[in-house]
Amino acid sequence: MKFPKIQTLQEVAEIIDSKYIGDPNFEVHGMNEIHVVEPGDIVFVDHPKYYDKALQSAATIILINKEVECPEGKALLISDDPFRDFNTLTRHFRPFRAINTSISLSATIGEGTYIQPNCFIGNHVKIGKNCIIHSNVSIYDHTVIGDNVIIHAGTTLGADAFYYKKRPEGFDQLLSGGRVVIEDNVGIGALCTIDKGVTGDTTIGEGTKIDNQVHVGHDTVIGKRCLIAAQTGIAGCVKIMDEVTLWGQVGVISSITIGEKAVVMAQSGVTKSIEGDKVYFGTPIDEAREKLKQFANVKKIPEILNKLKQ
Repeated sequence: MKFPKIQTLQEVAEIIDSKYIGDPNFEVHGMNEIHVVEPGDIVFVDHPKYYDKALQSAATIILINKEVECPEGKALLISDDPFRDFNTLTRHFRPFRAINTSISLSATIGEGTYIQPNCFIGNHVKIGKNCIIHSNVSIYDHTVIGDNVIIHAGTTLGADAFYYKKRPEGFDQLLSGGRVVIEDNVGIGALCTIDKGVTGDTTIGEGTKIDNQVHVGHDTVIGKRCLIAAQTGIAGCVKIMDEVTLWGQVGVISSITIGEKAVVMAQSGVTKSIEGDKVYFGTPIDEAREKLKQFANVKKIPEILNKLKQ
């Protein structure tokens, strides 16, 4: 997430009431999670196990809960609770703004696009040309939709990421300030849920078709011309390359990559990154031929045991 204008290190420190190490005029362009940070971004870290990863990342401002040696060309924000203060910055730069109309006055809708009754279109949403948005679709703030997109009834774009920190008093949510980006010629079925990024984008690539009742988690990037069948659940921060097929009720864990033109058969659990141009099946996932051989061998176990008893 980029800020509306460049901030200084001192200005950001004042927002969260924190000490800082570095030039007061050090430029701060935005904030992001560690897997998508760029120079000028803030990244937060609150566990010693991940200090080095954050300090050596592309981020040039590290929001951290301990004074450490500051790498050259970077700056530190010292906080007793970086998770809390990251949320404070999200509230400050991308606050929730309620509206009392079904379609925000700040939304832009392209020529030839049809919006069916009972839809909600949030602040700063952009919808391209020749789209069809069927009834009861909710499109949260800052969502971007390309041309020739069809979204069926009851789908929600831009709900919060499922991202929590466990505290003694309960779970504390990491606020979501990212977006959903739907590229041209995408089709999305009924009752789907696509969560926005925590600070970046959840992206559905050009020409991809998504069936009914599919969930896509935060910051996941789905490539071009993919097919995703009904009741598939995809966790956050997944990379799905071009022309992948996921058949019905596939489950995908977070932070993995599915290679180009991979096919995952129905009811499989994708528990690790998998290569492209292969067919997969089962839980845990394996190449389909190998998995089916394993099942065939399991069926032979009673016969083998009977022979051993004789």
